[in-house]
Amino acid sequence: MSLSHPIGDMVARIRNGQNAGKETVTVPNSKLRAAVLAVLKEEGFIEDFTKQEIDEHRSNLVITLKYVGGNGAIQDISVVSKPGRRVYSGSAKMPRVSNGLGVAVVSTPQGVMTDHKARLMNIGGEVLCKVI
Repeated sequence: MSLSHPIGDMVARIRNGQNAGKETVTVPNSKLRAAVLAVLKEEGFIEDFTKQEIDEHRSNLVITLKYVGGNGAIQDISVVSKPGRRVYSGSAKMPRVSNGLGVAVVSTPQGVMTDHKARLMNIGGEVLCKVI
């Protein structure tokens, strides 16, 4: 199945899974999704993610969601850049999510990283999503 917006699909699955109290969520595998999940894991929003082979041509990413005191570690997750309207930001105008309490995930020429790291490295890129 072809998706028009794979990051939007992944964000929706994570949000829905956490609202339903699921322990794990499965999304189709891609390098970009894995890079975004690596950033979310590094920042402590998810427990872990693993690659699960379906057959020799297809695989999934199994995301283990994180809960703190019965509540989800992710309070809000939303897509910023969409296929119809890409959002790019330079290092000087990189958005701050909830005054620094949240994280914006940015795709830069140096790879996928947080807004804070992109600001420190003085590089800009496409703002993929924001997480609180």
